[in-house]
Amino acid sequence: MAISMRLSRGGSKKRPYYRIVIADARAPRDGKFIEKIGTYNPLLAKDDAERIKLDNERAAHWLSVGAQPTDRVARFLDAAGLRERAARSNPNKGKPGEKATERAEERAAKVQAAEDARREAEEAAKAKPAEEAAPAEEAATEDATNEGKSAAAPAEG
Repeated sequence: MAISMRLSRGGSKKRPYYRIVIADARAPRDGKFIEKIGTYNPLLAKDDAERIKLDNERAAHWLSVGAQPTDRVARFLDAAGLRERAARSNPNKGKPGEKATERAEERAAKVQAAEDARREAEEAAKAKPAEEAAPAEEAATEDATNEGKSAAAPAEG
């Protein structure tokens, strides 16, 4: 029989309270257990002495018998000095996924293209001498007068 050292949830909705229990690994989380060896109240402050209560003697006994603790219980045992817990490292945990990386690259490309277009427009405006700007204004006024004449022609006919 595989023996597990794990948490069994109690408490009400959004107010968790856990018992640290020894149970058959096949038993349900909050179901039948062999022995209760402590409690864990996650709502208390991390430095509060009442947050984790653990019977170290019974925990050591069950470890010697071959009980396998879950990750969270292994943390408690490490803090109590009963069992060493190897530090885990996951360097990829904080990296965005493949699609998020693609979206970020697309956004960066769009921003870069808009910035390039803005720079080119500024450079083009600076490159035009003041003389070239004056004939363009005259052409615009001529177009406006031509439009006025064409608009009046259909009304006459």
